[in-house]
Amino acid sequence: MAVKHKSGLRSQLPFLLIALPGLLYLVINNYLPMFGMVIAFKKIDYAKGILSSPWVGLDNFKFLFQTSDAFIMIRNTVLYNLAFIVLGTVCAVFIAVLMAEVSKMFAARFFQAGLLLPNLVSMVIVAYLVYALLTPETGLINTSVLPALGLEPVNWYTESKYWPFILTITQLWKTAGYSSIVYIASIAGIDTGIYESARIDGAGKLRQIFHITLPMIKPTVIIMLLMSIGRIFASDFGLFSQVPMNSGALFNVTQTIDTYVYRGLMQYGNVGMSSAAGLFQSVVGFVLVITANYAVRRVNPENSLF
Repeated sequence: MAVKHKSGLRSQLPFLLIALPGLLYLVINNYLPMFGMVIAFKKIDYAKGILSSPWVGLDNFKFLFQTSDAFIMIRNTVLYNLAFIVLGTVCAVFIAVLMAEVSKMFAARFFQAGLLLPNLVSMVIVAYLVYALLTPETGLINTSVLPALGLEPVNWYTESKYWPFILTITQLWKTAGYSSIVYIASIAGIDTGIYESARIDGAGKLRQIFHITLPMIKPTVIIMLLMSIGRIFASDFGLFSQVPMNSGALFNVTQTIDTYVYRGLMQYGNVGMSSAAGLFQSVVGFVLVITANYAVRRVNPENSLF
């Protein structure tokens, strides 16, 4: 038995060596930084270092959530993420279904490249693209679109009521194409014989989509949703800070946990508060994933993550 075990280990050695760089990156980038969780419970004294700094218990969490902005930033973070998850999933699946109908290889590659391009663009560049559209004096919307519709120009960077829609559209434009890749791959794995049988039975494209494509990719959609839930208390800092140009007039609709922590860190230099916010986001995200997975497993065990 020992000989067989050694032989099996030796045969797997090339695969372990191939996986070694990725495993090292995972440990260094994801697990070693977990040591920093202690910062959330300390008042950091740079002269003493992390280990010798005094413990403050839950004071960093109190400072984070007893502020008058606590409700606003948590509300914005959760509601935006819910909108991004729901609308993002719908848009990604819609794009994947359309891409599955593109039969010519050149056209498929062209459209796929176009869908991926926004995700590769830096959020700084996206912020200036949005600014080119919305700047009050020379923006395309104010100088061309609104006058053509007989409407007055809008000072977009002081009118907070428009920004939930602007941020949502910006996020969907940037991420929907990239998110659709998983669904495109899932649709490509469906047996074409099923569609052929449906066509013989007289099913049109819409019936094929609603009765074959969508049910077949349902497990993939559920898994992606479960993974998205873990980030529901996190936000894209660039989207909520750089795109609105850090305008104070918009804080009531652009303030999230991440932007609040950043501003608090820059203003007060409180590293402990930043670490407490990160720990809070991770723990809540973990609990939400476990809860959502448990609910899915009760309904349909085959679609759960674990």
